[in-house]
Amino acid sequence: MQIHPLIETSAALAEFVDLIKGSDFIAVDTEFMRENTFWPELCLIQVADSDHAAAIDPMAPGMDLQPLLDLMVDNEDILKVFHAGGQDVEIIFNLTGKTPHPIFDTQIGQMALGQAEQVGYSNLVEAWIGLQLDKGARFTDWSRRPLDKRQIDYAIGDVTHLAKIFPMMLKKLVKTGRGHWLDEEMEKLADPANYTLDPEKAWQRIKVPTRKPEVLGRLKSLAAWREREARNKNLPRGRIVKDETLADLAAHPPKAQEGLGSVRGLSATWKSNDIGGRLMDAIAAAKPLAKEDMPDRAARGPGLGKEGALVADLLKLLLKIRARELNVAARLIARSDDLEALAANGRSEDIPMMQGWRYDVFGHAALDLVEGRMGFAVKNGKLVMSEIDTATASEV
Repeated sequence: MQIHPLIETSAALAEFVDLIKGSDFIAVDTEFMRENTFWPELCLIQVADSDHAAAIDPMAPGMDLQPLLDLMVDNEDILKVFHAGGQDVEIIFNLTGKTPHPIFDTQIGQMALGQAEQVGYSNLVEAWIGLQLDKGARFTDWSRRPLDKRQIDYAIGDVTHLAKIFPMMLKKLVKTGRGHWLDEEMEKLADPANYTLDPEKAWQRIKVPTRKPEVLGRLKSLAAWREREARNKNLPRGRIVKDETLADLAAHPPKAQEGLGSVRGLSATWKSNDIGGRLMDAIAAAKPLAKEDMPDRAARGPGLGKEGALVADLLKLLLKIRARELNVAARLIARSDDLEALAANGRSEDIPMMQGWRYDVFGHAALDLVEGRMGFAVKNGKLVMSEIDTATASEV
């Protein structure tokens, strides 16, 4: 594989894109900083196909990333390969308003091949090609210039290794017949809705121990206000107001701006400054949360009751057994919410594990358990699933 020098000009980037635009896939990674900003600051982009690899400096003066971005979001003939790529996809979406497509994430791919649900990149590389990575440059300040050779070598390694691993992983997925298991997960990763930040929905990320419409209405207004302040100032949300302070203000709003001076988590200056005034305007504009916008109780877990909770525990045990038998990460098959929904409501075609391949490998067995046709047995010291003869079975 040819490793190109650090790309620092638009002309060099255009030439590199011409080299890789006919590839079947490209491996992609980014280095960024977001500790002190609302928007992640893109510091480096690494790209590799089977023959070429390069790091691109988006901070270089006059750098035009458009040819590379077009390749990412508009070229449907090239598969874009990431590892744990959610934040990388977010950055591309922020730059273009689109997500890379088609897309493949090796962390998700590894779930279908028996490793942990969130296998790290270092473990992936060691498992597939036997290399132990030097992690020394991992937490470097990628925004500082110039970048040194160690930083660049480390960064390019992320995609050169990935470009070697992906064909091996794909071959194994094809051999096991599990490639189609991942289609839904990859489409979720590429769904633009995951990266669209709607200020009016920001309150949903904040946990409050109440369902009072007036409190949730104030929380909605305050969270939307904070989202806009953070964007405009390009500061992390917590630098404006922390979540717990917003929740406290929603539950116990001051009657006048002077009261902000005694709110824990706010500076005393808020009782008279402009940002304090804007916060009070958000409180004043708040309306009780509409009934149709109230959070669904079921989203926090169905009302199982004692017996339902026991059934859910049995389903979780069944899932562990089946995942072990298949040598696949359990979360790829079903999630706790799905199991609890089945335990609470019985048969439901809306539950993902009751559809497609998930039903074939697990859903039908889960249904058999809930409806009394499946139990557990111990064979050779291992817990296994066992069919129950419903004609002779009796309650204890």
